[in-house]
Amino acid sequence: MSSATHAAIEQLMTEMQKSVIGQDAVARALTIALLCNGNVMLEGLPGTAKTRSIKTLGRVLQADLGRVQFTPDLLPSDVTGTEVYQEVAGKQTLTFQEGPIFNNLLLADEINRAPAKVQSALLEAMEERQVTVAGKTYPLPELFMVLATQNPIEQEGTYPLPEAQMDRFLMKVNIDYPDTSGELGIVRLVHGEEQAQEAVPASISQQHIFEAREQVRNIHISEAVEQYLVDLVIATREPQRYSEDLQRWIQVGCSPRASIGMHRAARAEAWLAGKDFVDPDDVRSVMHPILRHRLILSYDALAEGITSDQALDAVMEQVAVS
Repeated sequence: MSSATHAAIEQLMTEMQKSVIGQDAVARALTIALLCNGNVMLEGLPGTAKTRSIKTLGRVLQADLGRVQFTPDLLPSDVTGTEVYQEVAGKQTLTFQEGPIFNNLLLADEINRAPAKVQSALLEAMEERQVTVAGKTYPLPELFMVLATQNPIEQEGTYPLPEAQMDRFLMKVNIDYPDTSGELGIVRLVHGEEQAQEAVPASISQQHIFEAREQVRNIHISEAVEQYLVDLVIATREPQRYSEDLQRWIQVGCSPRASIGMHRAARAEAWLAGKDFVDPDDVRSVMHPILRHRLILSYDALAEGITSDQALDAVMEQVAVS
């Protein structure tokens, strides 16, 4: 493990924590997703620094950031780009004009406010890291990440994301309001920025991200731990094997992408902790953000007020390390 690379990634998290006070878990989740080359959904109430977190990540990485405010009148071409007529040397030609998706980071703000036709424009980019327009395929940057935000309480004028798209997010991170000390720190931070005292965050080279990804790939994970994480996912698909409550609560379990995502994220978690192997605690620490958006709860669970996290807590209690 390269100490310089590990120190750079630690610095990345530190700079985000300085700018987004009281949301250390969010900074860690974004870092893990970056190391896993995954996409992230941030869900939280207004004012919980969802957009600020993403902007800070872009500044520290010195990455190109494209922002799209999703609205009901948005078109797919507003995201991907489109072909436009141009006259060159007296000849009319079609030239592809890139959309905001051709940045290192794409901030899809309030993603659930756009209809399904726009949502579908993101599917290919999130999975294959390319965009196809008018029969031509255009590759996206090597460092590419979709970071989407949505508000959990506003339902008017929103379009729930289809399960196929939710499954393409590596993580769904729930953001709560900060505690008292965090709130005080936020007030003082904003006051300092108003007085033009905002510190410029230290930046790191994007090359450190690629080096860290290579090191994460080489983290050892034993067969027993692999079996454990697979058993956790299988428990969401076959809840009747574990308890009557799980059988009543879970309507549809998690896809194989969940197992793949947990395998990657657990290795990234172990790497961040300075270990060269994955243990069951690493799997448990990434389980909720990897699985919570892939579960479909039953009507009984919703009627009882059971959340995805509570169902996953029950799964964790029932599944033992073999």
